[in-house]
Amino acid sequence: MNFILVSPNFPETFRWFAIRLNENGINVLGLGDAPYDELHPDLRDALTEYYRVDDLGNYDNMVRAVGYFTFRYGKIDWIESNNEYWLEMDAALRTAFNITTGPKSDSIHGWKSKLAMKETYQNAGIPCARCIPVTTKNAALAFIREVGYPVIVKPDTGVGANATYRLENENDVAVFFTMPPQVPYVMEEYVPGVVTTYDGICNSQGDVLFAVSHVTPNSIMDMVNEGVPTFYYIDEHVPADVERIGRKALKAFGVSRRFFHLEFFRLTETKPGLGKKGALLGLEVNMRPAGGFTTEMINYGQSVDVYQMYADMVAFDRCNHVYIGPKRFCLYVGRRMNVAYASSLQELAVMSGNHLRRVGKMPPALAGAMGDELMICCYDSKSEMDQFVRRAFTLSKKNKH
Repeated sequence: MNFILVSPNFPETFRWFAIRLNENGINVLGLGDAPYDELHPDLRDALTEYYRVDDLGNYDNMVRAVGYFTFRYGKIDWIESNNEYWLEMDAALRTAFNITTGPKSDSIHGWKSKLAMKETYQNAGIPCARCIPVTTKNAALAFIREVGYPVIVKPDTGVGANATYRLENENDVAVFFTMPPQVPYVMEEYVPGVVTTYDGICNSQGDVLFAVSHVTPNSIMDMVNEGVPTFYYIDEHVPADVERIGRKALKAFGVSRRFFHLEFFRLTETKPGLGKKGALLGLEVNMRPAGGFTTEMINYGQSVDVYQMYADMVAFDRCNHVYIGPKRFCLYVGRRMNVAYASSLQELAVMSGNHLRRVGKMPPALAGAMGDELMICCYDSKSEMDQFVRRAFTLSKKNKH
């Protein structure tokens, strides 16, 4: 089996996909933009060959690379980046080379467009926020008269909360339309809720091989735009209602043979027309692993190896390994370099003791959303985890004044 792994070096932990695929007897071919000598030694060892291009977004260069691998090794069975940024290129290459183990160009739009996601949710009977394409100021104001302030505006195919804004009043709307966005935008009603996810891996039949849920208590948009404390956690167990709505969404979106990262809002107050406090609403779907160090967090908290699970799915269409171990809350804390905290990162690491799993710097490409420095810890109880979060984000007295 020939598997082209696109951008195998970023994020750095994704090298484990190549390693586990190789250990399962799969011929792993790397296609990236980093110099070969900069690849992690373990990644170089796992790759049969590496083809470097200057730009992973240049379709002609990518077609040449896949053509070379096809000439050298025969038909390509898989092309995958497991990275949101390259999903459309992955699909275009599958289309060009008739690779059937993932979505092609004619179906990827429904997984990228927020408007298309909302339509799928509605057709499946999953409630979600009302949403319109951004066209004119008058159309926007008419929508706001229907749903009320605030409203959220964001790119139709954006990643995460980048370039996402909350408009609180008519002046905000006027300012937004003084420089209309150059890419398609959507406007949706504001939802008072906590982002709760359904993450995992499914096989060729769409059967869920493994799933977890993580919770982000603070607004992701405010983390990116306002620098509010960045933290989230892998839940100890998947709540039953998250399992139900997650599986329903997977079926509606026709997901198979891949990682999935489905986002829902859990209402923190009753919202007329959407649901009662505690209800789940469809937010977005992402057909790849959750970002940052989330794959590592899943391993730490659930006592599993998601890279091995994925490799087993590719090679055998099932999970061949049994994992027996504790399931804990796994916490991510991301802190900003320009904020004076009461405790240094090193002091926090000492305080966390045997709960600590990882500490360090976040790559610059991810720091805007995830914080400049990070800590990952595991806890047996939510109260213990919450106590550490309060300590991690306590400001120094100098900062308070």
